[in-house]
Amino acid sequence: MQLEKIISISGKPGLFTLVTQLRSGFIVEDISTGKKASISNSSQVSLLDNIAIYTFDKEVPLFEVFKNVAEKYNYEQTIAHKSSENELRAFMTSVLPDYDTDRVYPSDIKKLVQWYNLLQKAGIINKDAFVKAEEETTVTDAEVVEETKADKKTTAKKAAPKAEKPAAPKAKASTAAKSSVKSTQRKQG
Repeated sequence: MQLEKIISISGKPGLFTLVTQLRSGFIVEDISTGKKASISNSSQVSLLDNIAIYTFDKEVPLFEVFKNVAEKYNYEQTIAHKSSENELRAFMTSVLPDYDTDRVYPSDIKKLVQWYNLLQKAGIINKDAFVKAEEETTVTDAEVVEETKADKKTTAKKAAPKAEKPAAPKAKASTAAKSSVKSTQRKQG
């Protein structure tokens, strides 16, 4: 699932896919209806890829929260976003048990549920959407360490030739400078 092209626009219901960028704004497509519209640069836009949910020790990206919801509800619709506050909190606890109850408001949970249901209804959330992302991120720690060491070696080799001394600008001494040096010398004798 690619959340980097899915946006929420302040003041407009639903979610949108970013189609293209214009000089004066963007062209977006509504996920549920498929209608295209243009929005100005002054619109407040939030990329779903940049949104995270607070927990007591870190921030969990929205992608991971959607994955937890999808697995718990078998990739089907969840509770309604108009459910009571107690039902919403119970839902959030079942999906992300260590979420920060002080910083995650009921309105945030409503948005999460509504967005998940919209994405699921549009066919964006399915079993294949999360499988591909897992395959890309399955790299062992040893491979990461080896790649880091290799990167450092190649960076050091590339940086070595660049360590040359910069050439000093060549400037001729003016005759005034030469004469001032000579005038400071005195003959004694």
